[in-house]
Amino acid sequence: MSLYTPLSHHEVDRPSPGSRDSQRRSVSPAVVPHNQTKVSNQTLPATKRYLFRFLVMAKDPLAEAGLHFDELNKLRVLEPGVSQKTIELKEECEEFVDKIGQFQKIVGGLIELVDELAKEAENEKMKAIGARNLLKSVEKQREAQQQQLQALIAEKKMQLERYRIEYEALQKVEAEQNEFIDQFILQK
Repeated sequence: MSLYTPLSHHEVDRPSPGSRDSQRRSVSPAVVPHNQTKVSNQTLPATKRYLFRFLVMAKDPLAEAGLHFDELNKLRVLEPGVSQKTIELKEECEEFVDKIGQFQKIVGGLIELVDELAKEAENEKMKAIGARNLLKSVEKQREAQQQQLQALIAEKKMQLERYRIEYEALQKVEAEQNEFIDQFILQK
């Protein structure tokens, strides 16, 4: 906890330019003891009052013009606090840009990986569809082949039946001819 606080939040007695009267005004760049909330002529001894008034009245003409000295005594347009915050913000922005770049690389790699997996999945899907279609066509071919074989079996059965009937007819003819031959031999 600091023993001093800025005067920007406290009122100070000080003469206004061109008059001997004291008026209450807000002053910012000076410092007062922390336990005093108002600085007045009664709280400071005479020498300290004079010094205090001198410090309050003495304004830096460069600061009024918006120019400031940094820690290396170089003249700057920005106040040192604002300059430091600007540098910190710049560093944070650079870190953020780097992180965004890394994030974009990671996302790009992820997108490429997902695209490759999608292509592989699509290829496997096409293979599966092709295999299913091939299986269906093989199944249809087998059904057609089975029907052809059944038709062939039916045709062969009919042919067998014709051959059996023809065989029986030929056996009859043979028996008649054998009988005719036997009769012919017996007649001689």
